[in-house]
Amino acid sequence: QVQLVESGGGLVQPGGSLRLSCAASGRQFSIAKIGWYRQAPGKQRELVASITSGGTTMYADYVKGRFTISRDNAKNTVSLQMNSLKLEDTAAYYCKARVATVIYWGQGTQGAVSS
Repeated sequence: QVQLVESGGGLVQPGGSLRLSCAASGRQFSIAKIGWYRQAPGKQRELVASITSGGTTMYADYVKGRFTISRDNAKNTVSLQMNSLKLEDTAAYYCKARVATVIYWGQGTQGAVSS
C-alpha cells in the first residue's frame, strides 16, 4: 500500500519556478515507479515526467529542459522542479505510483502561471 500527498503548488508569473513534492507512505515506495501528471481544465490528464526505482527519468517533450524530476527513497519523496514556467503549464499536478500492476494516485496540487 502506498499513500501519496502532493504539495508545493501555487501561483507564479511566466518565467517563474515552482517545486512540487510528493510525499509517500508505505514500504513499497522505494520500488515504485513514480510519475507526475497534470490536468488542465477541460483537458485530459497527461504525463509530465516519471522516474523509476533506479532513477531513470523520462520527460514529456513540452517540459524537457525546463522540468526536473528527482527522488529521495530515504525520505520517501519525489520532487518536480519546474522552471521557466509558461501560461500553458497551468494545471492540477498529480503524483502517481506504480508497484507491479497496482497504481496509486495523490489528491493533486494546483499550479497556476499568470501575469
